Amino acid sequence: MMKELYDMAAAATINAYAPFSGFRVGAALLADSGKVYTGVNVENSSYGASICAERTALVKAVSEGERRFTAIAIAAVADGPVESLPCGICRQFMYEFSPEIYIITGTDRERLNVRSLKELLPLGFALDAAGR
Repeated sequence: MMKELYDMAAAATINAYAPFSGFRVGAALLADSGKVYTGVNVENSSYGASICAERTALVKAVSEGERRFTAIAIAAVADGPVESLPCGICRQFMYEFSPEIYIITGTDRERLNVRSLKELLPLGFALDAAGR
C-alpha cells in the first residue's frame, strides 16, 4: 500500500499551485476508514496564506468526517523529484488527529522512507482534548 499511496501523492503534484517557488508537493492521506484523501500545496501572494499539501489533505478528510489516520505519503517536484518532509506546522497538525501516523517520503516509488510522526515530532503539543 505504501507504493500506491506514494503514487497517488506523486500524481497529485500536477495540481499544485506553486507560481512563486516552483516547488510542487502532493500528499495522499490514508484514513483509518480506508479512504484516501489527496492534497496539494497552494501558494498565495500573501505568503502566510499559503497551505501545504499535507494540511490540504487533512482538511479535506476532516471536513468529510474523518478523525483518525494511518499514513500519509508526500511527493515533491522542483527541477525533478525530491524528498520532502513535512514542515513543523504540518507535523503539529497531524499530531492533533493521529500522533501515531506514519509518513512516507522519497524520490520515487522504489526509494521510499517511512518514519513515524513520533520520530519527527517527539513531543507534540496537545491540550488533551482528544484524550492523549
